[in-house]
Amino acid sequence: MAKPSYKSLSLLGHKAGIPASPDKAKLEKVAKPFAQHDYLVRFTCPEFTSLCPITGQPDFAHIVIDYVPGKFLVESKSLKLFLQSFRNHGDFHEACTVGIGDRLIKAIAPKWLRISGYWYPRGGMPIDVFFQKGRLPADVCVPETGVAPYRGRG
Repeated sequence: MAKPSYKSLSLLGHKAGIPASPDKAKLEKVAKPFAQHDYLVRFTCPEFTSLCPITGQPDFAHIVIDYVPGKFLVESKSLKLFLQSFRNHGDFHEACTVGIGDRLIKAIAPKWLRISGYWYPRGGMPIDVFFQKGRLPADVCVPETGVAPYRGRG
């Protein structure tokens, strides 16, 4: 297998700051190795932060991104910076969770994608948001996310 070239990447291997907003963040892609196989890629962001669009108070979530690549993988540094760009972004839980999925679909066109957003309680109630697109290939293993539902003190 020939070693792929990463010269087109502008973030990996270069100093890069956190983008001012998700809209300004750049998601970069690389060619999928072992293109003949379907497999699952998982990213876990246990300390995701955004802002409430009404109060400006911070919201926290545990985000799990699962996808089966089409022709491309998302480059992980660009994904980390994209997720960090939500720190100063005000939006509801649903808009953040589905927005992450929508951007990934536009950037890498996965065969299947699932975003699981486990949001910590605000106002005494957690809000979990799940977004899925595409068809999961039959031979791909998708383990549980490993995130327990919120139980409070129980």
